[in-house]
Amino acid sequence: MPRTVLITGGNRGLGLEVVKKMALLGHNVLLGCRDLKRGQDLATRTYGKIKAVEMDLSNSKILRAKTAAILDAHGPIDILINNAAILKDGDVLGTKSTDFYESVQVNLIACFDLIQMVLPKMIERDYGRIVNVTSDWGSFADGLNGPVSYSVTKAALNAMTLNMSHTLPKNIKINSVHPGWLRTDMGGEAAPLSAEEGAETVVWLANAPAIASSGGFYHRKMIKEW
Repeated sequence: MPRTVLITGGNRGLGLEVVKKMALLGHNVLLGCRDLKRGQDLATRTYGKIKAVEMDLSNSKILRAKTAAILDAHGPIDILINNAAILKDGDVLGTKSTDFYESVQVNLIACFDLIQMVLPKMIERDYGRIVNVTSDWGSFADGLNGPVSYSVTKAALNAMTLNMSHTLPKNIKINSVHPGWLRTDMGGEAAPLSAEEGAETVVWLANAPAIASSGGFYHRKMIKEW
């Protein structure tokens, strides 16, 4: 059955591919983006029931107010896909403190804000799917070898996924996904996978059946070590 889906960072790259795929499945898709005009233009040019909604993840107070307005206008969210993120280069000494703080806000705190905002209605309706787009750079098993701001925030998002899965009701699934190194603005042209290929596991988890597991870390539809 059609669900209402909110996807952050839905105006380009992986997020846009997820928007397209979810719309093609018949869902009512809310394309979250900072540039509303660009989002609206994409929504009109993309097949399916898609509406652009303005979302700025850099300020929790503003984000929560915007999310409340979105919920009032569009109703409860059945599927939340926390896709938006920023990638700041640098190790511990080469990273500006402001870049680290901004990464924590956008890559982690904003995800917490959105989950907390949409979760009550998911619980009330006994249905919810939450997909957190993370990275192998946020995997302890893979050595946390990425830039400090990105690796630390993605590792924390993985931890949040697992922690929340312990207390959420059975029919609310929350999982993390490493989409892979993708040919996007963030990943660059040298990446081995297309954004469309990266979107497959995100969409698969977003449409997980009631018998599916929760609290996992996935890559190419297979469990990955944390």
